[in-house]
Amino acid sequence: MPQVFGIAFAQFLGCSLWFSVNGVSAALLDDWGVEPSAMGWLTGAVQAGFIAGTLGLAMTNLADRFRASRIFLWASIAGSMANLLFAYQASGLTDGMVYRFVVGVCLAGIYPVGMKLIVSWSPKLPGVGLGLVVGMLTLGTASPHLLNTLASSPDWRLTLIAVSMLALFGGVLVRWIGEGPHGIRQSGPIRWGAVFSSFQRSRFRASAFGYFGHMWELYAFWTLVPWLVNAVMPDASATETSAWSFLVIGVGLLGAIWGGLMSQRWGSARVAFVSLMISGSLCVLYPWISITPALAITALMIWGFFVIADSAQFSAISSKACDPEMVASALSIQNSLGFLISIGSIVLLTQWMDHLGVSVVWLLIPGPLFGLFAMRSLMTESAPDHKTTV
Repeated sequence: MPQVFGIAFAQFLGCSLWFSVNGVSAALLDDWGVEPSAMGWLTGAVQAGFIAGTLGLAMTNLADRFRASRIFLWASIAGSMANLLFAYQASGLTDGMVYRFVVGVCLAGIYPVGMKLIVSWSPKLPGVGLGLVVGMLTLGTASPHLLNTLASSPDWRLTLIAVSMLALFGGVLVRWIGEGPHGIRQSGPIRWGAVFSSFQRSRFRASAFGYFGHMWELYAFWTLVPWLVNAVMPDASATETSAWSFLVIGVGLLGAIWGGLMSQRWGSARVAFVSLMISGSLCVLYPWISITPALAITALMIWGFFVIADSAQFSAISSKACDPEMVASALSIQNSLGFLISIGSIVLLTQWMDHLGVSVVWLLIPGPLFGLFAMRSLMTESAPDHKTTV
């Protein structure tokens, strides 16, 4: 369905705001004269803003009461402005974190709201549609590294301008597409905090807790990618590091699409379980695999593929397990708590990476272990009927 592809493409454009600063980290850190650990705080500020935004949407049910395409548009506009203000008004870590926090709040109106729009256009194939959306989120996350690689100017601010323009276009595109015919809008008074009732449903709870384990690993891994690349290729230029970082993160687009397609054969739960098991295994094995650049880059590419392949499938399971009137709110609260967890792993790993070297990835191991244990009940379910569910 062309609307699904259009919304997914807009997600790619809007989510390029997420790691826009990470894509120019080398030049930014040099310009500000701060330590590499500062990137952990800037990334954490985005995650904190996203948590605040998604928690607000979930508690008030606003994403289920108003037109999702309008929320997406205004979030894209505000996020683009905050990104530009970071580029030209922030002069250090403190004020930089404020602008990145605002970007995170705005992303709450892009990512989970976009997932609701996908479900409204393709309710019987959420695993496939959401796989495409998450793939585009991944490509959007990687795009600043590509833009930085292609930039002809040493001024890192020009990359942020390009990212802001992309996000603006994404918002306009979604507003033009609008809501699908299968979207359900909530009516009546605001049901404050009603979204937490979703956790009373065992299938939603198992999916959400599996997602939480996945989130301990995902964003910390993405944050570390440039550093991991540089650790095995110390003589690489900043441009070469950005290019490899783009490939390692961007290959997740293929992983997310693979997950969506395989969900039609295996079911979303099996796809999520296998993907989390593979990425978790790489958390364990990577310090030994990284003995040569060729082996390390190959491992990072495989890791980048599977670390995101499960994400959309958790959302697909949760969207089918919750109240149909609470889809956006339920996905928002799941996102909110997941990203809260990700702040802990990001800050932890960026604080210890210089002390532990590549072995710092062992600190990611608890996430996949917890997620696999939490979602074990979902593995007893039969594979889906291709004609009805994913």
